[in-house]
Amino acid sequence: MKLSDFNFNLPDSLIALRPVRPRPTSRLLVAADGGIQDQRFFDLPKYLRPGDRLVLNDTKVFPARLIGQRKRISDQGTTFASLEVTLLSLDAEGNWTFLAKPGRRVLKGETIVFSPNLSAEVLSKSTDGNKMQFSLSGDAFDKELSRLGQIPLPPYIASRRAADAQDIDDYQTVFAQNLGAVAAPTASLHFDESLLDKLGRMGVCFTKVTLHVGAGTFLPVKTDDISKHKMHAEWGQISELAASQIMQTKSEGGRIIPVGTTALRLLEAVAAQKGSIKPWIGDTDIFIKPGFRFAVADGLITNFHLPKSTLMMLVSAFMGVDRMKKVYGHAIDQNYRFFSYGDSSLLLPDKS
Repeated sequence: MKLSDFNFNLPDSLIALRPVRPRPTSRLLVAADGGIQDQRFFDLPKYLRPGDRLVLNDTKVFPARLIGQRKRISDQGTTFASLEVTLLSLDAEGNWTFLAKPGRRVLKGETIVFSPNLSAEVLSKSTDGNKMQFSLSGDAFDKELSRLGQIPLPPYIASRRAADAQDIDDYQTVFAQNLGAVAAPTASLHFDESLLDKLGRMGVCFTKVTLHVGAGTFLPVKTDDISKHKMHAEWGQISELAASQIMQTKSEGGRIIPVGTTALRLLEAVAAQKGSIKPWIGDTDIFIKPGFRFAVADGLITNFHLPKSTLMMLVSAFMGVDRMKKVYGHAIDQNYRFFSYGDSSLLLPDKS
């Protein structure tokens, strides 16, 4: 299939720059049994059954965006230039992979100064991300990063407004636990504690897994032949408890409904690799596109995604390309709010 098969025209006015409050008052499009219904997220219990299991991604976003001064020493003297750095991941040696803007001017061996207390040396450059070593580590680094860092909002928000204190709460799920994500699992932003409690009382089960969402989720697909696209790897984990809960629900006939494409990709990646859901830890770069055979997910809760994105390809694989064109056409006609801070959808393939 071609990239153009996943394109659609979205008015700028439908790109959400802030979430609605309270969280469950966001809108919910329900696509099930061949139809489409317009609801609110607090109506979700009407569409779930006792014994269904929601799979939540408990990753926690860290303040990964830093502003620094690139320090370069030459025969002509010392020069400084502003630089924006987005941290991606920490390796076993304590070095950070990062993206920089403007990235082409970053040189191996130079120093980036972020504050009087924090600087970093550029160790290497790569198309997959540069490497740097900070002058601080451990608790001292965490404290300084918390003081200096900003929540790395998606480009379609950051280009229109700066991150602020409100985003620290808005761009984090109420069950975020494991620090390591550059981007939030945004389908989960619609839950609050009250709704989770209500679902639990009616017999809906919950399982937590971890997938640290990387900056690669924002990168555009650059090839028209989507089969040639390469996904960026992200670190994930399914615990022994999580695996047994999911397999038990499957055996008892309950539905597995991932909350977000991140949770779905982790489940399907492990099932494809292991033959079923088992305890697992490692990196995954699974690319789900039309033709993929789903082994775990029976439904999906997800926001509305960018045109020509890999996530648009994923939901099209899950529901069918023509079906998703109708769903997105309806969402646009009805002025649903799109992307990370936007509204939500519950997708239930006809087999459900």
